[in-house]
Amino acid sequence: MHARRVLVPAALALASLAFLAPEADASGTKMSQSAAASKLSAAGITWSSSGHCTTRSNSTCTSFDQINSGTVDAMVTLKRASGCAINITGGTEVGHASGTYSHYNGYKVDTSHNSCLDSYVKNSFTYIGLRGDGYPQWQAASGNLYCDEGNHWDITVY
Repeated sequence: MHARRVLVPAALALASLAFLAPEADASGTKMSQSAAASKLSAAGITWSSSGHCTTRSNSTCTSFDQINSGTVDAMVTLKRASGCAINITGGTEVGHASGTYSHYNGYKVDTSHNSCLDSYVKNSFTYIGLRGDGYPQWQAASGNLYCDEGNHWDITVY
């Protein structure tokens, strides 16, 4: 007798492994305010808020509490690749739009505009058209999205 082999589609095989690491998602693991701030600061990335605070439950603060490690890593990569100043003006605090890939869930940050960053995004990434709300978007090879919301960049890290 010959053993019969069963072929399982790769997507199904990978999906069945997802339960092995439920704390990890597409953009890494959750970070504390202090751990994220330390990593960003070490990379020369600044942040600011109208409320001069980091409290997640206050919409005038800029919080990194529960931000995804992949989102922090993407900002460090952006800083290193572009050589531009990066100032984060929005993190995981309340007051942003909801959804799976939201600020609150750790997938998004807002950054200030500056001529260096604007030029880098527009010349290095692919323009993919207007978002549903009418703002223009660029997509990096990584799949991350950079949306110019007029007075800041809204960056989604997948």
